[in-house]
Amino acid sequence: MNRLLYSLLLYLLSPLLLLYLALRASRSADYRGRWAERFGLATLQPCDLLIHSVSMGETLAALPLIRAILARKPGIRITVTTTSPTGSAEVVKALGAQVQHCYLPFDLPWCVARFLRVLNASELIIMETELWPNLIHLAKVRGMKVQLANARLSAKSAASYHKWHRLTGPMLASIDRIAVQTQIEAERFQSLGVAAQRIAVCGSLKFDLQIDESRREQARQLRQHWGRDRDPVWVAGSVHPGEFAAVLAAHKVLLTRFPQALLIFVPRHPEQFVAAAQAIVDAGLSLAKRSANDMPVPGVQVLLGDTMGELLTWYGVASIYQGAAFVGGTLIHSGGHNPLEPAAMGLPVALGPNHWDFTEISRLLQQAGNLTLVQDGEVLGELLSLWFTDEPARATAGAAGLAVVEQNRGALEKQLAWLSQE
Repeated sequence: MNRLLYSLLLYLLSPLLLLYLALRASRSADYRGRWAERFGLATLQPCDLLIHSVSMGETLAALPLIRAILARKPGIRITVTTTSPTGSAEVVKALGAQVQHCYLPFDLPWCVARFLRVLNASELIIMETELWPNLIHLAKVRGMKVQLANARLSAKSAASYHKWHRLTGPMLASIDRIAVQTQIEAERFQSLGVAAQRIAVCGSLKFDLQIDESRREQARQLRQHWGRDRDPVWVAGSVHPGEFAAVLAAHKVLLTRFPQALLIFVPRHPEQFVAAAQAIVDAGLSLAKRSANDMPVPGVQVLLGDTMGELLTWYGVASIYQGAAFVGGTLIHSGGHNPLEPAAMGLPVALGPNHWDFTEISRLLQQAGNLTLVQDGEVLGELLSLWFTDEPARATAGAAGLAVVEQNRGALEKQLAWLSQE
């Protein structure tokens, strides 16, 4: 498949895009507005630089880079795009009026062309591997400098790119410079035909995550307000359907030994909030909902984090005293989510076996003694019980994660230097 056939198929399937938005909107209020932006019809001001991140994780990684660019180039006009409401909320919360923000349009040529024409930017930076053929092609047609920051490429994704090489080959050839996280990923890009001189290994921006003291203070206040200063608290973050039962089973195992323990249960997607609440009730566990401002006072067994943009706060709450974390998307065949966020909060971390999107980060944390792999809910429950029984071991694991984060900082300066070259 080449780009022209890809575009034709997108146009033929465009009615399904409306159906997709309608289905998402039926499950989550966050998808019920701003549809014009999805089709390149937003009212925007011209800018100098367009930065695209996908969702919350990519946006958090992009924030230090964006702030550094703003500091180094006073007066630069930046537009930041995302594709998810979680990423959108984080951009608005973290950067406010410092940048212009909207959703990235669907990769329909007409929509993308209009969007780029209105912005009239001279440069495009794409975070990680959110690569869209028409976006990159039309950016190059306009003479834009196109760069990939904090790039990662799993073996699975590389195989998919090989399979569709007539579409992906020209797209990759159009990228001027790629800042990859690891040498393995550099080699994967080279195997796809990207010249070595266009690639630099810079490390992961996720190690340069900056956690505001205000977020830590909010976490401390919440613990005190709930009256649970000395209760074990663990967070199951970014949990997917298919993992709900395992997480709740783990909490039941923990409760047999620590009846005062609290689970903060955070589904990955907002459309799963209702199903998550029902799963908790069906499991016979007492429930408080963050969206209803319920307080998980002593005796409440599960707090459902059914709000957007608070996962780091929940990791902070757990870190105050006897805390731990499980990162979802790893007990199902999904690829996982970023374990650095709880590690940066000083928490010991558990993952399931399916974490190929974060292979190198997971390896570093596991090698240091911070991260433990579990196969199912029962094993997770036993691990949590062990951590909360053996406080020195739990504290040592948490400190190991902090050390890994600190030792691997510096990707920001490397990526800025590489991406700033003419």
